[in-house]
Order: sequence, then structure tokens, then C-alpha cells
Amino acid sequence: MDWMLEDLASSVPETRDVVVLSSDGLCMSQFGSDEDTADRLAAACAGLQSLSAAIASEFPHGDGQMQLVVIEVSGGFFYLMAAGAGAYLAVLADSGVDAGLMGQRMRDLVARIGQHLTSPPRADGQVP
Repeated sequence: MDWMLEDLASSVPETRDVVVLSSDGLCMSQFGSDEDTADRLAAACAGLQSLSAAIASEFPHGDGQMQLVVIEVSGGFFYLMAAGAGAYLAVLADSGVDAGLMGQRMRDLVARIGQHLTSPPRADGQVP
């Protein structure tokens, strides 16, 4: 999967880090960052996706699922996208990134490999 994450990063200028994570905050794959950075990002994303799901549940005609979160901070952007059952795609990009292109490339990647990004629920702390 690493080459697909690299493809996303190289196709969108200003991309810094790409991480695939499970809903419980474990890094499943990464590109552009060291292991510690990817682990911290994945852990933070777990909290953010939980908060997003709580907000999504307030919409009466939706299914309560988070689809995409974009956060702009000084210096760049953060993107978090649902990427399959129990899996998410996270990207950090510098401030010059083309936001529309990033969203499109992330959707394309999820559509291509979404079923491979699924993270099954853990049973008693064990991965099946």
C-alpha cells in the first residue's frame, strides 16, 4: 500500500505526510513521516473521527458517519477521510496545497483501494 500513498503525495504538490489508520488510532501504513510522527497523527485522528461522528449524528437524514474533515491551521491543512469500514486516510499538507486537488486525489485513492483499507474490529485486543 505504501506505493499508493507515495503516489498520492507525489501527485499533489505541498503534501507532507500520508497515513492510513484504523478507527482505534493505530497506524496501518504511512508515507512521508517517521514512525513516531505517523503514530501521533493516527492517535489524534481517532479522537477527531469520534468527535466528527458525534456531530454527524445530529443530522437527521444522514447515517451518522464522518466522511471528510478538513482543518486549516497556520502553515497548512489537515485532511481526514473515511476509507473503508474502520479505516481512515489522513493527510498533512503545507499551506500552498490545492485543496480541491487533494480532496479529489484522496477520493480517488479511497475508491481504488477502499476495500483493502478496511480494518476489522478487534476482539479482546487481538487483530483477527
